[in-house]
Amino acid sequence: MSPKRHADLSQEFVEQQRLRLLALRKQLLGGEENDLAGKRAFQRQHGEEAEEEEDDAQDLSRREVDQALHNVDDRRVANIERALQKIAEGSYGQSDLSGDPIPQARLESTPEAILTVQEERRQEADAAR
Repeated sequence: MSPKRHADLSQEFVEQQRLRLLALRKQLLGGEENDLAGKRAFQRQHGEEAEEEEDDAQDLSRREVDQALHNVDDRRVANIERALQKIAEGSYGQSDLSGDPIPQARLESTPEAILTVQEERRQEADAAR
């Protein structure tokens, strides 16, 4: 079986990225579990009294921020899963939209990148409309 080609990336680089992606996925998913465990522990310790003391507006604002962070993490985990799939397929480092190469510098800073910077900006601009 011949090694799969990943754009112009070395096999060593791709393997290093695979390990980084696995660690990042574990960190993101583990962080969510730790956050939920912390909330449950706080609730057990303080019971309903803590809820009564919280201002409704602050609680709503905190929930909105939490949800926004959760959405970002969900999107990152999905991109991590796709990048790992692309490694297995041999297409890591190529854009999902155009097939254009994603620069190695971008992959080093954002190992879960599945689009070029320009394509990602275009998608974000379209989503904001």
